[in-house]
Amino acid sequence: MFTGLIEETGRVVSLRRGGTSSFIRIEAEKVLEGTVTGDSIAVSGVCLTVTEMGSGWFQADVMNETLSRSSLGSLKPGDPVNLERAMAAGGRFGGHIVSGHIDGTGTVTDIKNDGIAVWYTIAAKPEILRYIVEKGSVALDGISLTVARVTAESFSVSVIPHTAAVTTLSRRKTGDKINIENDIIGKYVEKLMQPAESSSGGLSMGFLAENGFI
Repeated sequence: MFTGLIEETGRVVSLRRGGTSSFIRIEAEKVLEGTVTGDSIAVSGVCLTVTEMGSGWFQADVMNETLSRSSLGSLKPGDPVNLERAMAAGGRFGGHIVSGHIDGTGTVTDIKNDGIAVWYTIAAKPEILRYIVEKGSVALDGISLTVARVTAESFSVSVIPHTAAVTTLSRRKTGDKINIENDIIGKYVEKLMQPAESSSGGLSMGFLAENGFI
């Protein structure tokens, strides 16, 4: 599990795509501290397992499913990526629950300054927007952010200078693809509210009342 608080930006050294698997090598420093083979690192929001590592770099396997769901497949050598190690059990929970499992990508449609802040507007598909709520949480390229505005076709976040400076957001341009992970709590609540396949019931207001929750 991650928190969406980026520890550093790394740099793509290489991305080799094969018929059934791909490999990405990333130059990094801070996230390698205490890391061993088999540990998880979120790369621009995508949870990857370290398979090899050396002085100043690590490598991870990337499945075709991951490439199709995220923007990793479009990365080129030299591109910057946001990096975060999995949260330690005794760590501080400064962001929100981030699994590193990308729901899909959106497109940056507008960037504008608002005093010290910068507003980013992201267009996304309906299946992603259904879980986006105003003042709720969303992870963009692995960055924990608060949703400031939602429309039928897009949503916006307002970013402070520090966040833009220490992540890849400051390099984003209109038209860029960005990884989106919806708040996992909303997805679980929706699933629990659906009727179970084996019965006509489900988690409903009637069920809650019958069992003393209301």
